[in-house]
Amino acid sequence: MNTLYLMRHSLTEANEKHLYGGSTDSPLTEKGVAIADSRRGVIPECDLYVTSGMRRANETMLHMTGKVPDLILVGLREMDFGAFEMRAYDELKDIPEYIRWIGDESGEVFCPGGERRLDFWERVLEAGEEVLSMNVGRACVVCHGGVIVSLMEAWFPEIHRHFYEWQPGACGGYKIEVQDGRPAGFQEV
Repeated sequence: MNTLYLMRHSLTEANEKHLYGGSTDSPLTEKGVAIADSRRGVIPECDLYVTSGMRRANETMLHMTGKVPDLILVGLREMDFGAFEMRAYDELKDIPEYIRWIGDESGEVFCPGGERRLDFWERVLEAGEEVLSMNVGRACVVCHGGVIVSLMEAWFPEIHRHFYEWQPGACGGYKIEVQDGRPAGFQEV
């Protein structure tokens, strides 16, 4: 692969209401569809189209590119937030389990009923390596904000950005140049 377009899905109810929306298989909102439609043509024709398989990723790909995924990689799904799923910070901020999870820098703390960050990172990086190993000229991946941040941090460790500096907005992402199966450079899309 020479070029990888790594794109975030468009808006869902969770995005619009600032909720933790990881494993919930939400559709795009009306505004999300409009944003994805407005970004049509930003991604050139690709040889391979990949999503996480989540409805919001598949719908975004269809609206942005007119394509359906050739390949679904479930490893590219957003983190499972368990008991925090579809809840807002203001609702969670005083809950001891949430305080422990949000303050965890080691990645060892589980979201109750969900994932640990370490397990999430491992699964995402494995899926990212699978994408990089594919021998195609140009690929488009539509997935999730936390997934993109994790991949960009791992692939470009020399660039020190905060989580929210790496995280693209709806239908945003990165054009990544790949050389010898490794990310070599990027630009924002």
